[in-house]
Amino acid sequence: MRMLIGRKWMAIAAVMLSARATAQVRVNPTGVSVNAMDATTVFLTYGGLRSQRPVEAFWCGELVSAAPARGNKCDPSTIFGQLPLRYDLSRTGVGTFTDIMSIPASVARLAYQAATRGATSTFFYVRRFQSTAGAPDEYVAVTCRLTGGGARSPFALTDVREEFASGELVPFIAPGESPPKFSARITFNGTGRLVGRWEVVLPGEAGPSTRDLLTEATLPPEERGAQRHFAQLQRFNIFLPPDGRVTLPGPDVALLPSSVEGTYLVLLRIEASDDRESDSNLGDADAGTGILHSGAVAGFPLPVLRYVVAGPGARTIADDASGLRLLGPPSGDTLGANGFTAMWIPSGKSRANFYRLELETEGGTALLSAVLPSGARRYDVPSWVGERAAGRAVRWRVTSIDGTGTQTEASAWRILRPSTTLSSSPTSRVTPR
Repeated sequence: MRMLIGRKWMAIAAVMLSARATAQVRVNPTGVSVNAMDATTVFLTYGGLRSQRPVEAFWCGELVSAAPARGNKCDPSTIFGQLPLRYDLSRTGVGTFTDIMSIPASVARLAYQAATRGATSTFFYVRRFQSTAGAPDEYVAVTCRLTGGGARSPFALTDVREEFASGELVPFIAPGESPPKFSARITFNGTGRLVGRWEVVLPGEAGPSTRDLLTEATLPPEERGAQRHFAQLQRFNIFLPPDGRVTLPGPDVALLPSSVEGTYLVLLRIEASDDRESDSNLGDADAGTGILHSGAVAGFPLPVLRYVVAGPGARTIADDASGLRLLGPPSGDTLGANGFTAMWIPSGKSRANFYRLELETEGGTALLSAVLPSGARRYDVPSWVGERAAGRAVRWRVTSIDGTGTQTEASAWRILRPSTTLSSSPTSRVTPR
């Protein structure tokens, strides 16, 4: 009898332990090799979420018990930094969570410096999950191993810069002409095949969203087929050895359309590739079945090139007599929920040391003033400008300033109509050690 009772309690305990294990949040991969001297990006898959939501994420050198919560959390005395909100591209699914771990170079250097002082050559990325049903919080850690960012590191893009060979930021061409040749300078970790295509957005087409500009491997599996596609110019499929840098030539410029006047956008679209170091085993993470390939992940949207097709005299037409010309957005456009990108071209006689971008309501209430270096030709206006405008129209202009602080030129004002769908945007935050 005692033996039967003992076996019964052992069976109950086994079921309870199994249920507890099932309830725990799991991640895959659990350990990755990262670049000790530069940025690193890794696609992480979490599974087993049950009435839980992700909260913050930290990098640290040591772990301590999180009791009474589950798992191990960061030792507060060894924290290297917190995931900046501007790098947070995570997405929550049904019982799953995908995270783009974008390690800034500053965090990698702190970990390297700790290692030179005698600490281990590993550090940790710890994500906290908070229960919405009153259960204990859970901490899930990923081990980061310091390496040179070579072949055993996940294949990830850490920087992409696109430019025209002529040096122009926005070339103006006549109908029927071809824009200058262009290329993309790419910095990366790991090694693998860079697979993708060049696309063009024609005048009048709705442009890509921010998520359309992410590489395919940056998206969770359910979103990878949902990105908008535009007219394809040329495909590419090249192998990148683990040397960290490559210049990707653009397509033959004769393929770029120029028959219709207007602004054209050239997009670089990078597809997910098969890279063992970047794979997520969905079964191990309790997030499904199979292997999710995430080669060529990137923690940022890819840049966009622009060229303008205009009729005769378009190069010399200015908004006013000053010659400082605004490109976009045009007057009367709508102030979007995500802000807008202001672009301008200086006059040939400009000797500006700085540019000042001014935004205000039509009534003259100042909303934003940004001072920019002489080489600037664009500025990404944040979304909170629309919130401050509170449903009122906004006008903007650019002025040039010489070395003494004197205004030398000023564009005309352009007016943007208010939007009724404005939303807030979080402020970036980094917590250094």
